This record gives sequence, structure tokens and C-alpha cells, in this order.
Amino acid sequence: MDIKASLSTVFLLLLSAVEWPSTSAEGYTPPAPTTGYPTGKTVEAAVEGMVYCQACDKFGSWSLEGAKPISGAKVSVICKNHYQQVSFYKVYQTDSSGHFYAELKGFKTSPHFLDHPLHSCRVKLVSSPLEGCNLFSNINNALDGSPLRYEDKRVKWTTYEAVVYAAGPLAFRPDHCPSASPSTYP
Repeated sequence: MDIKASLSTVFLLLLSAVEWPSTSAEGYTPPAPTTGYPTGKTVEAAVEGMVYCQACDKFGSWSLEGAKPISGAKVSVICKNHYQQVSFYKVYQTDSSGHFYAELKGFKTSPHFLDHPLHSCRVKLVSSPLEGCNLFSNINNALDGSPLRYEDKRVKWTTYEAVVYAAGPLAFRPDHCPSASPSTYP
């Protein structure tokens, strides 16, 4: 008798020796499998950042010195799978202080490591409610999509937990800046 047959026989003998509970005779029902979280707890991914109006004197740079936060600006979170197909797209709006918090509800990851939010998602500017500051800037690569950064941040409530990534800051720029007189340059 070979070793596999011997092990199979031993396993079957052990299996038959185990006393299995009956659901009908004793009214016993085995407990349902549990997860590490209380019932109803979800773990999501989220992205946060700020949107500003860049100061005229900083045009052409990535500087946000003197920039003002924009309330009601819209940004999009775009995620692509490892085949470069859009797998998630949603638009979010900034609050009164220019901050956005984008929950990625519905974002699905696959076993492929490139489908992780950190690798597959980008944040882009969509629109500004300010007529005088509504042109896209490329601060933090906003034109191609600002990449996400992992900053070891989590938000936890009793039935909710989110891993929060950061993006940006992003900025629109004014569509018209007053001309600087030659005397203002050194």
C-alpha cells in the first residue's frame, strides 16, 4: 500500500470517529462564520484634499502661497484597472473651506495589485464656481490626474471604517490677472 492510500485511510477513519452535531435531533444549528468586524461594518477607501484659487503673482509655478480655498469646486476621482479601463468614476464637491472627502463606495479591487486605489486612482479638477478663477492649473499634476498618497490615516465609526488617501492640493487659476508694471520686477 502506498503512502497516499495509507494517509487517506487514516483520514477517513478519523473523520468517521468524529461525532457530528445533528440539527434535527438536538435542535442545534452551527454558528454562522464571522468576520473580524461587527455585523454591518464596512471598510471603504476614501480620498481627501483641498482645492484653491492660485494667486496671480504665482502663475506658472506650483506655488500656493497666497492661494484662497474654493468652496463648491468639483473634482473627479478616476480609477482604472490593470487593463487601463475606467473601473470607477465619480465627481465630488468641496465644502465651505475648499476640502473634499471622496468615499470610493462601489470601488472594486481585483486580485491584481495595480487595481489598488493607491496605484489605480487619480484626482482631476472638474469645475470651479468662481467666474474669475476657473482655468485649470497643473499643480500636483492635476491635468493628468493627481496621484494618491498613503498617509496611514483611518476614519472609524461603529459601522464604518475608511482608509483615507491624500491627493493634491489642486488649484484653479484666474482667467485674468492684472498686468504687472515693469517697476514691480527687480
